[in-house]
Amino acid sequence: MYSSKIKNEQTDGFFEAVLQLKNMEECYRFFEDICTVKEIQAIAQRLEVVKLLVQNKTYHEIEEETGASTATISRINRSLNYGSDGYKLVLERIGIKFDSKKK
Repeated sequence: MYSSKIKNEQTDGFFEAVLQLKNMEECYRFFEDICTVKEIQAIAQRLEVVKLLVQNKTYHEIEEETGASTATISRINRSLNYGSDGYKLVLERIGIKFDSKKK
């Protein structure tokens, strides 16, 4: 069973709230209220970076395409390879194949 480093009553409540969202419009409405534009953009950028990493794009290509720093790309790559498998779970659910043997 998975044990999260961030699990507590507040994060449980937050994730329960997120799980109640039913469509894209509801997601936009909730996240625009709860996050700053920069926070939403940073999270979206991370997802775009991970998509490019699994396509074996270079850090330079990813930096040019997304504007993410190489430090951010490196952190995401480390999470992809040694993290909690959250990126892999989401990539699979959105239909992006990830060959974990390559990485």
